[in-house]
Amino acid sequence: MKDNQTSQHRLSLNRRSVLKQSGAIGLATVGSTLYAEAKKEPVPVEPPKAKGIINIFLSGGLAAQESWDPKIYAPAEYRGPLSSIQTKLPGVHLSQYLSETAKIIDKITICRSMTHGEAAHERGTHNMMTAYRPSPAIQFPSVGSIISHELGARNELPPYVCIPNMANEFQGTGYMSSSFGPFSVGDDPNKKDFKVRDLEAPKDLTPAEDLQRRQLLNIVNQEFQKHSKDDGVIAMETFYKKAYELMGSAQAREAFDINKETNEMRDRYGRTPMGQGFLLARRLVESGSRYVSLNYGSWDHHENIKGGIQKNLPHFDKAFASLIQDLDSRGLLSETIVLVTSEFGRTPKINKDGGRDHYPKVYSVAMAGGAYKRGFVYGKSNATSTEVEEDPLTVQDFAATFYSQLGIDYRKRIIAPGNRPIDIVRQGKVCEDLLA
Repeated sequence: MKDNQTSQHRLSLNRRSVLKQSGAIGLATVGSTLYAEAKKEPVPVEPPKAKGIINIFLSGGLAAQESWDPKIYAPAEYRGPLSSIQTKLPGVHLSQYLSETAKIIDKITICRSMTHGEAAHERGTHNMMTAYRPSPAIQFPSVGSIISHELGARNELPPYVCIPNMANEFQGTGYMSSSFGPFSVGDDPNKKDFKVRDLEAPKDLTPAEDLQRRQLLNIVNQEFQKHSKDDGVIAMETFYKKAYELMGSAQAREAFDINKETNEMRDRYGRTPMGQGFLLARRLVESGSRYVSLNYGSWDHHENIKGGIQKNLPHFDKAFASLIQDLDSRGLLSETIVLVTSEFGRTPKINKDGGRDHYPKVYSVAMAGGAYKRGFVYGKSNATSTEVEEDPLTVQDFAATFYSQLGIDYRKRIIAPGNRPIDIVRQGKVCEDLLA
């Protein structure tokens, strides 16, 4: 009798309890956004030159003067408190804390002329994460969600992954279906007991109990779908289906298992959240993920920029140089794009607190892999980093260039709520000078 009561109690679990215990609820935030299928237009698209992207976002606004574009001949109040090092490219200097990156500069492209007009963190981040300036009328989808929609899954891996988690709302799906949202790893890959959430069913469940709950979930979902065609319901069902597929995929569990790496390789990247995050990103794109987004460090240095850079940049330098070398040695760099971005740069002059303030007018980003040139510096800022002197690169052109390498037509329109067609990138074009 007691066993029968227990069974009945389990069957009476409400829908949310079932979903939580299935391990699927953490896949992404499920909203009730409206979405219509993409409008198919017969526009010629170049064959893809890359299979995936690793986007390293240095949140807060990295100062180009203390990283990619030191002003070695400028007055001290512009030059800042750090010195620089000569790279193997004639006349090209980097920050003193990018010594490892200087050794692999022949494998990357640096753009010193990135520019836009958004000086607030939220607006600048939205701009870089979506390729759109913020609008009060519509919420735009992130680059990762666009890629997830356009390319779909490969090799049973989630197409869009955030390490360790979504860092901000602009990494979400915007007006698109929430089924194109990111899979969040959920924990620091550098932790000794690191484990990716949602890859395994709860251990206290027997196979029979797990099957019973899946069957109950299917019944509940079918009832919901009979009465509602809302995106939140449809996307929910898609997420849970993907969750179970992921839990059942040996290939996915293998890709996320960073402990499969040798101690030597893990030490090479650095035993830091940044280092192990970059290593996990390599494992994921190697296995099939389309877009892996990372957000590490704190780069909003309004004061004591010297101390802030000293604390953060060496960890990035070690991890980034190792990532590029590792991808290249495995033959993966030609098919994997690596981007290093930030929401804006910092003001030309050091302020009274020994820092720099927000400045989107000119700053630097780095690119590698795919069809990008190797050992190349694109664009130029003037002697004090006040203006773009040569070849400004807009956010739209930047996005169009990496989308096109994935075989995505950035001119394609997706139908947003209100039957409104929205370009993937508006008024952007491929910057051919960045490409080999």
